[in-house]
Amino acid sequence: MNLQTWISGRVRKAPENFIPGSGVGTVFAEARAGRRDFIRNAFAAAASGVAASAAVAQGAAAAGDGDPAILKLPAHSTGLGQPVAAEGYGKPSKYETNVQRRTSPGLTQTRQASVSFAPLQSLFGIVTPSGLHFERHHQGWWDIDPSQHRLMVNGMVKAAKVFTMDEIMRLPSVSRFHFIECGANTGMEWGNVAVPTVQYTHGMLSCSEFTGVPLITLLQMAGADLKKGRFVLAEGADGSSMTRTIPMELIESGEVLVAYGQNGEMLRPEQGYPLRLVVPGVQGVSWVKYLRRIEVGDQPWAAKDEAVHYIDLMPDGQHRQYSSIQECKSVVTTPSGGQMLLDKGFYNITGLAWSGRGKVQRVDVSVDGGRNWRTARLESPVLSKCLTRFNIDWVWDGQPAIIQSRAMDDTGHVQPSYQQLRAARGSRSIYHNNAIQSWAVQANGEVINVQLS
Repeated sequence: MNLQTWISGRVRKAPENFIPGSGVGTVFAEARAGRRDFIRNAFAAAASGVAASAAVAQGAAAAGDGDPAILKLPAHSTGLGQPVAAEGYGKPSKYETNVQRRTSPGLTQTRQASVSFAPLQSLFGIVTPSGLHFERHHQGWWDIDPSQHRLMVNGMVKAAKVFTMDEIMRLPSVSRFHFIECGANTGMEWGNVAVPTVQYTHGMLSCSEFTGVPLITLLQMAGADLKKGRFVLAEGADGSSMTRTIPMELIESGEVLVAYGQNGEMLRPEQGYPLRLVVPGVQGVSWVKYLRRIEVGDQPWAAKDEAVHYIDLMPDGQHRQYSSIQECKSVVTTPSGGQMLLDKGFYNITGLAWSGRGKVQRVDVSVDGGRNWRTARLESPVLSKCLTRFNIDWVWDGQPAIIQSRAMDDTGHVQPSYQQLRAARGSRSIYHNNAIQSWAVQANGEVINVQLS
């Protein structure tokens, strides 16, 4: 059985005659002499090729072959460019139009209750541009007039209060970077390989700078009973009236925000304009959009989206509720499924890591299906409950390889393999899949999604 048969048949165990990443140890021997020499040598052949091409071009020009195209400058080097935009909202280059959110046809019965996935394979750093941020709606999005929007705080408080947007935005604000991940992210992969690219396996994930007022500030202004009222119910103003229970200990930490800003501007309508909840480290469904009410109570509400949805199916047939924390997780975004390595040689393996419990402490990368691991570089900033970018050098020798990443957070939690996750959670679940992702690089350079047991 060759690699192609193994992949297309989705066989969990590799054939005995297949050695993923064979020969990688040899090519990395050179790297031990220092990363600078490693990169210099990796590009030596390419540099000599460029020099040879330049010599040929110079020779042709010296020979006076009469071809004016050899020295002709492009129009953008000789002409007058476009004027400064007098008004309007800036747009990306026309050459980047393929970088966009994408929906999955047939995933849901209606587009008003659906998902669009962020193009993780095309992003740099840790911040997701607002126009590429993933979307999840339960009954469509609205563009609400902020002058008419109100937020009520009621329940176990001394005096119920109703805030206008102007009143909220006049309060002292904070800005923080946090990731948001749908609880169903990677959910289609629970049983086996289901989708081809990282945009669809992990694209219900984004990271932004959010600006707003700590929720604890508004609760204190209403005189909330923080001794008996140990939970709040957050309610949205859209047609689904999304409601979620939030434990008071998360709010008391000051992390939970009533946010109106994202990436330096007001929230976009698809992201809950003009007001949403930001609950760092907790699954995205709890980040209630179009926030209109906060009720303080002494027990969880068991709303429909926490009693029968967003629950974890267990191997014994039972299910667990209120498992909202997004556990330690990572994914290689380049090379990843759907991409192609054009030639042997040096590549930078890069990806994202995150944890709902705190900071990412370490990320290990394997190019041989988990037999050997090397520690990647964590690029700054490394923030709590935020995406962390990692990079590691790799020289591809043209042989089949399987690339994986494995994250560990500052609580000591280590990202599990699929075998470890399924031993604890079974294979029929949907939510909170944080298993190690595998990308198979074939001999022709094509990268595809695979799973190893």
